[in-house]
Amino acid sequence: MWTFVSPKIVFGEDALDELLSVPIRRALIVTDRTIRELGLIEPIADRLGKIGATWEVFDGVRPDPDVPTVLAGADAARSFEPDWILGIGGGSPLDAAKAIWVLYERPDLQPGEINPFIDLGLRKRARLITVPTTSGTGADVTWAIVLTDPVEKRKMGLGNRENVADIALVDPSMAAGMPPRLTADTGLDALTHAIEGFICTWHTDMTDGLCVHAAGEILQYLLRAVEDGSDLEARTRMHHAATVAGLGFGNAMASIAHAMGHALGSTFEIPHGRAVALALPYTLEFAARETSDRAAVLAARLAISAKPGEAGTRALAAAVRGLISNVGNPGSIAEAGISREAFDGALDKLVSDAENDTQMITAPRSPSSEELRALFTTAYDGNAVSF
Repeated sequence: MWTFVSPKIVFGEDALDELLSVPIRRALIVTDRTIRELGLIEPIADRLGKIGATWEVFDGVRPDPDVPTVLAGADAARSFEPDWILGIGGGSPLDAAKAIWVLYERPDLQPGEINPFIDLGLRKRARLITVPTTSGTGADVTWAIVLTDPVEKRKMGLGNRENVADIALVDPSMAAGMPPRLTADTGLDALTHAIEGFICTWHTDMTDGLCVHAAGEILQYLLRAVEDGSDLEARTRMHHAATVAGLGFGNAMASIAHAMGHALGSTFEIPHGRAVALALPYTLEFAARETSDRAAVLAARLAISAKPGEAGTRALAAAVRGLISNVGNPGSIAEAGISREAFDGALDKLVSDAENDTQMITAPRSPSSEELRALFTTAYDGNAVSF
């Protein structure tokens, strides 16, 4: 038995016009200051004005939102009393919006208590709309919430199926202004979602198709989007792929690359998409030694390699490395600008944080502490995994 969760999705040009038919009275817009300065709030506010809605903006979200941020946002929500919360931005504002919504409806909970095994009882006070402005996280359609614990300096994987958005408005024009580096980071994040959603142990026939399609679009269009941001076809296909990958891995799970990436991101402040993609080829090669069928099947479906088993899996890892290099992203932890001294000093914490990450649960090959330490070390040096 499996469960598939999705918001209502409106995709394409003028998707924001869907707001004109939503009975919004009071909207709290959750975003960051950059999104506000770029003017991306204005098309939302314009439509809210046309339906006579009142709105306020909480723009205190920072990259990798932390617990104090969402507590402040929940206070803002309780003060304003919205009947709809609108998350606008990349993964950070969208994850923050989900958490703020939960805490607004459930003031008895602490952020770390948001988990899949409790009844949240949402939608008594408000509902949620998500509007992605990057093409990568898939946070517009997933129920996952990733928050940073500023005390322990680690990322927490939270969320509950109830906190999936009611409506996702996916308009490619909202992502048209992404600079090349952000385009690359978020696009590789989406690729990692698609690949890990396919190879993880909780995949289903329904998520498989979504993940294959998304991975194919990203391999075809990401480099074009990075090299020419005005390429509307590439922008549109990448925005589509990010949401499709979000539906895929959001209803399956991710895997070791996300566990390692979360640890790297919280420890060294490496952007999320850059961190998980950096780890992905190494984790594919690690899986190749024992559980290679899934990745090899994916390589065949993507026309990367027809070879079965380990050879096919390593071909997929090589294709990922090639794309990472072509878009100018680091292929190792050292290339990401982390000194050997800093890495060695943080290695124990990296291993501990990755071991305790929720995405490790669905790994196709579960590493021991020693193997995980070796994976991080190999990823630092940029060597192929041979264990």
